Amino acid sequence: MPDENTVSKAAVYLNRKLPRTRTITQGLVRDAEGRVMLCQLSYKKFWDLPGGVVDPHESPAHALVREIAEELGATATITGLRVVSWLPPWRGWDDAMLYLFDVELDRPAGEFALQRKEIAGIHFVGLDELDDRVAAYTAKVIRRAVTAIENGESGVYLENGDEPGWA
Repeated sequence: MPDENTVSKAAVYLNRKLPRTRTITQGLVRDAEGRVMLCQLSYKKFWDLPGGVVDPHESPAHALVREIAEELGATATITGLRVVSWLPPWRGWDDAMLYLFDVELDRPAGEFALQRKEIAGIHFVGLDELDDRVAAYTAKVIRRAVTAIENGESGVYLENGDEPGWA
């Protein structure tokens, strides 16, 4: 029987040949009024949810906790997976999978230690303000995640922010 730590030639070959899909993780943080926390990014036109790209061999949940610690100086507690959405290729990027988690933070926004090279500011906005602040896709995903929370749903699957045609 092969040692479980031994990598087979087939695994090496297939790891090189099979497609790899980029994985993105984000957190949905809301205040007592239900407003959504958005990061004003230094490198993007639109504001976005906290999070980022998952590193190789890292889980989406661990990546989110790491990203929030790096970018906000806060400790995140994940309370649930709300949305998983496939993203089609866009502006030269290959397709990706987005994992959106419901998150609680260990401190109020006023006590964050922002990573200024990426985060210019933090803002809480109502769902009615999303269209003016975030990309259209992001607004759809946030609204669906909030609906999932209100309905007690978890792990809602979307394709490009929309319910799939077969659902």
